[in-house]
Amino acid sequence: MNQVPVQGAQVVSRIAGLLRIVGRKPEGSPLVELVRDSGLTRPTVHRLLTSLAAEGLLDHDPQNGNWVLGPEALLMGSVAAARFPLEDLARPSLRRLAEETGESAFFSIRRGAETVCLLREEGSFPVRSFVLHEGVRFPLGVASAGTAIMAFLPEAEQEQILGDWAGHAGKYSNGHPEDVVRDNLRQTRRRGYSVNPGLVLEGSWGMGAAVFDQAGRPSWALSLTGIEPRFRGDRRELLGRLLLEEAHRLTVRLGSGSQRRRQN
Repeated sequence: MNQVPVQGAQVVSRIAGLLRIVGRKPEGSPLVELVRDSGLTRPTVHRLLTSLAAEGLLDHDPQNGNWVLGPEALLMGSVAAARFPLEDLARPSLRRLAEETGESAFFSIRRGAETVCLLREEGSFPVRSFVLHEGVRFPLGVASAGTAIMAFLPEAEQEQILGDWAGHAGKYSNGHPEDVVRDNLRQTRRRGYSVNPGLVLEGSWGMGAAVFDQAGRPSWALSLTGIEPRFRGDRRELLGRLLLEEAHRLTVRLGSGSQRRRQN
């Protein structure tokens, strides 16, 4: 028998959804965007935003009208960062990738059916792609990090996502047709790293490699982004090799860190 979600659980889900939308961009989001992306009515969104602001989880910027994350969110994030010291572990890999390639390097984490960009390290090449920044979310299978992670999920899990690809990919489905995504997943499994040939934004290319947890599941990804001329021909092989080397190194480091935390 199907259970009807209790009212409290529905409210929590709505609040979490709004916080995720606000947290996508450092500058926050205006009310109209929150209403559109949440699928909730304007009065409901406004009521929840006001309540979250009263608790310090959100702030309302009086200059541009955007809703942004508040001080309580910062405190919670600081506590979580102490428990999951991902920046300490991942930052050295990002710096090496950025220094060796000149491209911008990123560390993303899988959250359910999405990837979330956690860290960015700027490269030295003066022309950059700004598709990715901290807090940006993409559906699995979209962008290089999401493709790298999805390619190494169990086949049944992949097919579950692909079975409703248009609904899963949402606004990215037009640029990521199912047949193209399936081919990208096959190529990623064969090479070990993913290539996104400007599917999110024309002219902005990306490459990614999955980072695995102790159970052997792809839980994170390292990626590089830049303009198309920087990702041509033989250079892709070099970038792919560097990504795989750092992904392996980070897989080992994250596994060792988890083991040390359990022992403590």
